[in-house]
Amino acid sequence: MDVTPVHETAQILAAASAVLGTELSDPVDLGGSHRSTVLRVRRAAGDTVILKAHQERAGFEAEAGGLRLTDLGPRLVAADAEHRLIVMEDLGDAPNLADLLLGGDEKRARAALIEWATTYGRLAVQTVGRESELGAAAGPWVGEDMAKLPDFLGVLGIAVPPGLDADIEAVSALDHDRFRVFSPGDICPDNHLLTAGGLRPIDFEGAGFHSVFLDAAYSRMPFGSCWCVYRLPKSFSMEAERAYRDEVVKAYPELADDRVWRPGVRRGSVAYVVGMSEFLVPQVQEEDRPMNRVRMPESSMRQVLRYRWEVTALALERAGELPAMAAVFRELLAVTAEWSVGDLPRYPAFSG
Repeated sequence: MDVTPVHETAQILAAASAVLGTELSDPVDLGGSHRSTVLRVRRAAGDTVILKAHQERAGFEAEAGGLRLTDLGPRLVAADAEHRLIVMEDLGDAPNLADLLLGGDEKRARAALIEWATTYGRLAVQTVGRESELGAAAGPWVGEDMAKLPDFLGVLGIAVPPGLDADIEAVSALDHDRFRVFSPGDICPDNHLLTAGGLRPIDFEGAGFHSVFLDAAYSRMPFGSCWCVYRLPKSFSMEAERAYRDEVVKAYPELADDRVWRPGVRRGSVAYVVGMSEFLVPQVQEEDRPMNRVRMPESSMRQVLRYRWEVTALALERAGELPAMAAVFRELLAVTAEWSVGDLPRYPAFSG
């Protein structure tokens, strides 16, 4: 039998009050998404907790399982499957990596970037081999996205280059990679808090085990599936990648071999570029759009797309890998040449 999600603030408060056995008040909307509503509420004792009401069962189950698996995230106070409702510890209003990257303090932003990479690497190591403890989790997605690529190209009038099937198969193999790590799923710059006790992930609705190279590629893209996308100085990007790698080699010593690591990260990058291209291009066929309409300054979807096609094609060409995928990205650049957008700017923290 399916469960019954709650939607309105009053419904969420009533359901959470019943689960906790105490009155809840003073709800503050923390800005969830179309997938969930996130509220800070006050308990009768005076302290506050965070409520997250999920629209989909998969997100609820992944988040509840992920929070139980690790103590790096907020403490799980309660989970109500009937209403797809999570009650978790309130970690306060500390800044996140996005706040620092969009700010003006280069030193703090760089330190936070390294802490971000190190923390997610440490989380991966702590949970290797514990898949049976997670229960329901986000399923593999790379092969599904890659399989859509020929049709996506057809809509844009791009001919499928020779050898694309083999390249698609090579990237899709990430779904069955032997270097599996636990990840909250969406490790974007705004999905954690930089507390006095260290970085704390707060979003586990996409939690699951997947290829280490998908998280490793995040610092190179940067941030494959996020709205907060600008250019990172290459030295900082590589420093973050090294920080993540230095952790995960403790669980998988083979990853110290560049012949294993570098092709894997390039495949992870391709997976995100293809998936986000399929998602973003239909939205900007007629006109450009900002990556985020609320946070300023803003980069645009067209800028991000063209930047990722260029840098990923160049990386593949230099390595002599996945030539058909490199050709696809070059064709995408050619058919969007009239977009006439400027180069993707650097993060404000690194633009001085």
